[in-house]
Amino acid sequence: MIRHGRLAVLIPALCSAGGVHVVSAAEAARNSAPLQEVVIVAPYAAAIDRDLIAGNVQSATAESIEGLQPLDLTELLNRSFGSVHINHAQNNPLQPDVNFRGFTASPLLGLPPGLTVYQNGVRVNEPFGDTVNWDLIPVSAIGAVQLFGGANPVFGLNTLGGALSVQMKNGFDFEATEVEFFAGSFDRRAGWIQHGANNGRTGYYFNVDYFEEDGWRYFSRSDALRAFATWGLRGANGTLDISGAYADTKLRGNGASPAELLALDRRDVFTHPDITENRLAMLIVEGTRRLSPSLQLAGNVYYRDLDTDSFNGDGTVFEECEFDDDEFLVEDFDDVDGDGRCTFGIDDDIELVRDASGSPIEAEMDDEELDAINNISRRRQESYGASLQLRAQNSIAGRDNDLVIGAAFTQARARFASVVEVAQLLEDRSTSRTGIFADSLRTSVLSDVDTTSLYFADTLSLTPRTAVMLAGRFDETRIRLADRSGISPELNGSHSFERFNPSLGITFRATPAVTLYGSFSQSARAPTPVELACASEDAPCNLPNAFLADPPLDQVVATSVEAGARGLLGHGLQWHIGAFHTVNEDDILFQTTGGPQANVGFFDNVSDTRRAGLELSLAQRFTRFGWSVQYSLVDATFRDDFVVNSPNHPIFDDDPDSPVIVGDDKLLVRRGAKIPGIARHQANVGLDYAVNGRIRLGADLQYRSGVYLRGDEPNLLGKTDSFVVLNLRGELRLSDRLKLFARIENALDEDYETFGLLGEPDEVFEDFSDPRFYGAGPPFGAWVGVRFIP
Repeated sequence: MIRHGRLAVLIPALCSAGGVHVVSAAEAARNSAPLQEVVIVAPYAAAIDRDLIAGNVQSATAESIEGLQPLDLTELLNRSFGSVHINHAQNNPLQPDVNFRGFTASPLLGLPPGLTVYQNGVRVNEPFGDTVNWDLIPVSAIGAVQLFGGANPVFGLNTLGGALSVQMKNGFDFEATEVEFFAGSFDRRAGWIQHGANNGRTGYYFNVDYFEEDGWRYFSRSDALRAFATWGLRGANGTLDISGAYADTKLRGNGASPAELLALDRRDVFTHPDITENRLAMLIVEGTRRLSPSLQLAGNVYYRDLDTDSFNGDGTVFEECEFDDDEFLVEDFDDVDGDGRCTFGIDDDIELVRDASGSPIEAEMDDEELDAINNISRRRQESYGASLQLRAQNSIAGRDNDLVIGAAFTQARARFASVVEVAQLLEDRSTSRTGIFADSLRTSVLSDVDTTSLYFADTLSLTPRTAVMLAGRFDETRIRLADRSGISPELNGSHSFERFNPSLGITFRATPAVTLYGSFSQSARAPTPVELACASEDAPCNLPNAFLADPPLDQVVATSVEAGARGLLGHGLQWHIGAFHTVNEDDILFQTTGGPQANVGFFDNVSDTRRAGLELSLAQRFTRFGWSVQYSLVDATFRDDFVVNSPNHPIFDDDPDSPVIVGDDKLLVRRGAKIPGIARHQANVGLDYAVNGRIRLGADLQYRSGVYLRGDEPNLLGKTDSFVVLNLRGELRLSDRLKLFARIENALDEDYETFGLLGEPDEVFEDFSDPRFYGAGPPFGAWVGVRFIP
């Protein structure tokens, strides 16, 4: 469906596939066609005028992705989409936290999720913790990306801050054979081969993508193999597409480093290894059927199977206790004499660490202290679902009306098993293998998550220049947890969450070149199984492993208001200005109770939170030169007073009489405190210059202001430093079949940190006293490559 003067976008109510696709400022600067003539085809062939969309939407196409040369999807978002920044929590390029408007999509358990991610219409937030494994989506196979802001309910559960829709290539939009390979810094080597073709009725596409590197930090070797294929059928009255994805990745991301260690060597790691292995198989069938000139039926079914194995070597969470001439490991004790040490006969409530046979575990092995642990876990997550929708395009009282109604059902089962092995910390700060496991921290949990949804979206053109979209979605989610270990029956339980969420949007075309918009929307997310299984302060969890309690949590409800204007000025200058305001009721926070990297704790509904902000963008394209600028102000605050656990905060030693201290390891967080990890000021600048028909040069720059550290919710410590990162790129077209390209990352070799947290460095480095840990950004790197079209 191609119609000049209109921008076809994805109807937000396309069930799980919902997502609006509009060109971004950065992409517009790389294209000579006016914005209103760009045509995007929705997965179910649904299209509406761009001026009817009451929100800020950004997108990229395969062509613009190729020009930017991103390593993966997250880098594309960070460098060319507004209000996006990434945290290098794991220091692996394929495992960042993506933050949009103050809401997060992360591969790590423990962070509050707030973004929904779809691939070819299937929600890929994993069912156990709503995490997103970015390493499973090869950027070389992406045909289009759409990022829709706001708590729009039609995108389904967890769309608190926005929704990201990724559409993969197929044989109808990609007709070629291409091979690419590049190599360079950090011993990074990567490449892919893709091929697509069609005969007008049937088409096919396949892509095999491989990545490996040693990493810029020590002990960080990773590799990833991804494959994607699709077969499609196009007819006069319908379409059918069958796609499959496979991935096998092994990533080492050794986490944040103590500030004092970074000062000595930014490449060094705290402890290691930290290995995540993912194996994915996914099948999607989707199709459309035209029932009449005004009626269309569309739907999809899918199956997704993901196995995740993790091995995390870390400093110990146990203490030593003296028993006459022997020492044993203990989980907890009451320090009666206040000497900071556990001594039998003096201290009370001593909880010994016991092995599988029930015997206490000695504190040493072969005269070496057992001063480390290995967190070993496996998750198998299976999910499947189906959706069906009906679209009717007709007139009401002579006014165009577009109605979509539908239903969706998903079912997911997650099997989680973990053990904690006591170990020795070796000279290089890796951990040994002993075969001795703490029996009380052994976990085996089965979770089932069923979600049934009914939704609608109706767009009515009140006048030739004014339109209203009314939408709503009802979701019922049932979560069942079962203890399979036999030692934690308190995990057994069933939870049900129901809610109807509405939205209303209005657009007004003030002039042919200016559109005003405003919207109100609500969305919700049910607590995830991992949050429900770890929600008691009396039974804290050692993420991502032991789950010991199952009290109820409330679902999080987001209410969003958005308003703005967009348009086109003279000389092709495209612009947008908008504001958003989103309040989360009963937000869930991971409350740390300890651990070397603050990974022991529990989940709790702590406070309402607010994200409010301003977004500005400009883009322009001349004959050979294009530029774009994006700026975002994101103000993220807690809206209630609450008490946070922060055992590693230095205020307990620096100012023990501070009124902020309200108990052992507890601090008072006042209303208005900033949420850690969210950059208040964010800006991107993009430049693109075609020297001639063969040579093309480009640059992009990111500015991010500093963030407060996790664990410093009261904002008592300073922020991380603001930073600027400059990236350069270029390409030389030797012929129609051969192209050379080069890319430089962090061209100014800036030392910067994207986030921080409070931990216990003295568990590993006895002389370290600064509790601040930082996620350091990668240093200068350069790569060269070749693309060949046989």
